[in-house]
Amino acid sequence: MKTVGLTGGIACGKSTVAGLLRARGVPVVDADQVARDVVAPGSGGLAEIIERFGPGVLHPDGSLDRPVLRRVVSADPAARLDLEAITHPRIGLGIQGWLQERAADGVAVAAVEAALMVETGSHERYDQLLVVACSPDVQLQRLMARDALSEAAARQWLGAQLPVSDKVALADAVVWNDGPAAALPVALDSAWASMALRLR
Repeated sequence: MKTVGLTGGIACGKSTVAGLLRARGVPVVDADQVARDVVAPGSGGLAEIIERFGPGVLHPDGSLDRPVLRRVVSADPAARLDLEAITHPRIGLGIQGWLQERAADGVAVAAVEAALMVETGSHERYDQLLVVACSPDVQLQRLMARDALSEAAARQWLGAQLPVSDKVALADAVVWNDGPAAALPVALDSAWASMALRLR
């Protein structure tokens, strides 16, 4: 089974491309969902988080209060590293298990969708890297519209991210998403064909 890492810049259309791939018969796992699963109530991941950070990072129903935990680790680099040591291995194992299940099903190609794939270096685990990209101006306008941000806030957010051009430089293929929504499936088909992978 061939594996494809799917990533891109914020507001470039990565999740939309993931949906298009699923519609074409390509199984896609969302790393964000795996990350939520490994800290679900009753999980070993959540138990370790409580042990390290205390019950103050929980909602009253016992689920993880992500905004609270995010504030804790954003103010303390050591705490962030501790959180990553708890979650990252579990996320990696979850994705690997999912891929093994798809291979056992006889799937020819499967994809893993993750926003920070290049930043974490996990893109190197996959046979090919597919990046969804758009021009900086289009990215800025889409981010402002999507999250109702001012231009200054959007530029600050983008400035904290790895530039899309850095991801494009590592890609085996790029889905350029500067045009209207109707153009995206054609761009995906072209990029996919360049990787010599077959869509049903």
